[in-house]
Amino acid sequence: MFRYNIRGENIEVTEAIRNYIEKRLNKLDKYFTNDLGGDPNCNVNLKVYPEKQAKAEVTIMIHSLVLRAEQTTNDLYQSIDFVSEKLERQIRKYKTRINRRNRAKGFKESELIIDSEKDTVEDEATPVVRTKRLSLKPMGAEEAILQMNLLGHDFFIFEDAQTNGTSIVYRRHDDKYGLIETDE
Repeated sequence: MFRYNIRGENIEVTEAIRNYIEKRLNKLDKYFTNDLGGDPNCNVNLKVYPEKQAKAEVTIMIHSLVLRAEQTTNDLYQSIDFVSEKLERQIRKYKTRINRRNRAKGFKESELIIDSEKDTVEDEATPVVRTKRLSLKPMGAEEAILQMNLLGHDFFIFEDAQTNGTSIVYRRHDDKYGLIETDE
C-alpha cells in the first residue's frame, strides 16, 4: 500500500478526487512485494489550467527506483487514468528487464512481482547506434540555449563559464528551459 501525498494547484483536492486517485493507483500495488521495508511514497500533483486543461503528475519512490508519469487532458479523471496506465507500463517494462538480468545471473526474484501469464512485455533493446564526441566550450546558459535552438535539439551540453563545470540546458514540455548543473 502506498503512502500518498496529494497536492492540488488551482484545485481543491476533494475526498472524491482523493479516493479516485487511491483506487486507481492501488491497482499498481500488486506489482510490489511486502518486503520493501515500508510503504512506497506516492506523490501526486494535480493542476488545473485556465484553458480547461487538467494535469496529473505522479511520482512513486521505492528504494533507488523512481517511477514518474504525467498527463494533461480536458478531464482530471481521464488524466489520472492515463497516468496510472503509463506507470503500469513502466513497471512492467522495468520488471521484464530486471527479470531477464536476474535470470542471466542466476537469481529468481526481484522486488517487483508480475503475473507472467497475463503480463508479458517484449524487452526493447536499446543498443547504441551512434556515438558523438564533443569539446565543451565555455559559455553562459543563454548562449547555450541559443546554440541548442540553432541546432534544433532538445538539450545542449556546455561548460558553464561562471562555474567552470559541465552543465546541460534542455527544453521543457511547456516550451520553457531547464538547467542541470553538475557537481565537480
